[in-house]
Amino acid sequence: MSTIPIDARPSPTTAAIRRWTAAIALSASLAVSLFGGPAAAEDIAAPAAQSAAGSEGAASTRTVSRIGVVSAFEPEWQSLKAGLHDPETVRINGVDFVTGELAGKDVVLFLSGVSMVNAAMTTQLALDRFGIEAIVFSGIAGGVDPELDIGDVVVADRWAQYLESVFARKNGEEWTLPPFADRATPNHGMIFPQPVEVRSGRSEKAEDMLWFEVDGRLLEVARQVAEKVELERCAGETCLTRAPQVVVGGSGVSGPVFVDNAEFRRYVAEAFDASVLDMESAAVAHVAYANAVPFIAFRSLSDLAGGGEGENEMATFFALASENSARVVKAFVAAMPMDGN
Repeated sequence: MSTIPIDARPSPTTAAIRRWTAAIALSASLAVSLFGGPAAAEDIAAPAAQSAAGSEGAASTRTVSRIGVVSAFEPEWQSLKAGLHDPETVRINGVDFVTGELAGKDVVLFLSGVSMVNAAMTTQLALDRFGIEAIVFSGIAGGVDPELDIGDVVVADRWAQYLESVFARKNGEEWTLPPFADRATPNHGMIFPQPVEVRSGRSEKAEDMLWFEVDGRLLEVARQVAEKVELERCAGETCLTRAPQVVVGGSGVSGPVFVDNAEFRRYVAEAFDASVLDMESAAVAHVAYANAVPFIAFRSLSDLAGGGEGENEMATFFALASENSARVVKAFVAAMPMDGN
């Protein structure tokens, strides 16, 4: 009889991760069934040598100037992969990068992985290995602005990291911060958001930054295509009460938390004047800034981050939101000038 090691028994944390993984798998199947994208199992296999060595063949990946198109995880890029011509996959450090043409432009598609560290790490890997002239993020998000609704696509003009913070000490009825801490952004209880230190070739000294601006030229292209894209309104038999819209401008925030809390949603809206909240965009914007690469993110609302009635809406509208974001991104890429033209 075999013996199960103690550390192999499922812990509560492991069980939670398994439930989260199952939810992702369900969302992927919904995205495929609703919008006809290819199954995840149909990914093009990476060449064996590249897959094993990771760095072999990497030198040639920089010979073509490309747009880097990023999503967080599998269901979000199904529609994008379906529209890719002449796809080729190279695996580097366990990450699949799919090159080809999207809307007539040379691109490299890849998954950042969920949350901030994954997004930063994978984006830097892509910039190191490919000739990327701009980074475009396509994915879902939680809506913060009460004027927005599920299915809307938000193209924020700046991004901040709301949990780059000091957790303050309680002193009676007051919160006491260490001497180095900043109070510029309103707090949420003990949480006091802080600027992040950025080191790059842009400055001889480290910069303290709260906001990472989206490239102005890319925003202008987004405005040009915003009114031209027809967005999906129904997820199966469940339809939205109004037609979704593309909103260009406003602020977005990111953090390593899935937010489904009405009180925190209101705080983010007031403290950051935020329209949208997600788990990756600010991290990618940070890396793009440090590498002097233009960045823009398209986020479609799959839920209201705790602001809706009843249960969180993501399970119902995940596929619809993913498709709407991808539709706008494909129109954006088609309209995007290349090589500075």
